[in-house]
Amino acid sequence: MPDHLHFFCAPGGSVDPTSLSRFVGRFKQWSAKEILRVTKLSAPLWQREFFDHVLRSQESYDVKQQYVIENPVRAGLLQRPEDWNYRGEIAQLLR
Repeated sequence: MPDHLHFFCAPGGSVDPTSLSRFVGRFKQWSAKEILRVTKLSAPLWQREFFDHVLRSQESYDVKQQYVIENPVRAGLLQRPEDWNYRGEIAQLLR
């Protein structure tokens, strides 16, 4: 999406209740530096908050994954989700 990002992540090792916030904060810091380095955009790039959703089952994962896949179509950016060039997947978290 041109104005926001969706991604799925899973904890590794022991789960600390602040680990997601730290992860997102570090991701925003790293990605902002890289994006600002290669574009003419100006800071701040990211909003301060983020929205998270805990996926507790394969069904929940599948529903959210489908929502993300269809998001560019709902936004009117293209006709078919498979035409979106900016989607990708490193690894399935559940299956």
